[in-house]
Amino acid sequence: MSGVWVFKNGVIRLVENTRADETNIVKAKRKVLVYTPSNEVITSYSHLQQHLYALGWERYYKEPHLLQFHKASTIHLISLPNDSSRFKSMHMYDIVVKNRNMFLVRDM
Repeated sequence: MSGVWVFKNGVIRLVENTRADETNIVKAKRKVLVYTPSNEVITSYSHLQQHLYALGWERYYKEPHLLQFHKASTIHLISLPNDSSRFKSMHMYDIVVKNRNMFLVRDM
């Protein structure tokens, strides 16, 4: 069931889209974080943590609901949700910006 909710004359109703064909459906592209030196896709937090440690990042334990990493030579702080299902593309781009030429985000 797809459509648009329309509010008219104080009444709200669903106007169904009966022509939901391939041209009308926007396909969401899944984004992945890639470690560029080895061209490997980061598949877990532990995998990411290994690469961040190798780049000089240290784990920061002040917030129990976040995974935080700090690099002593900078003021940067990477904050990730503890629950990996809440890991979004904005977190990926944060990692990319703070680690230039080491990570990138690709569409899958």
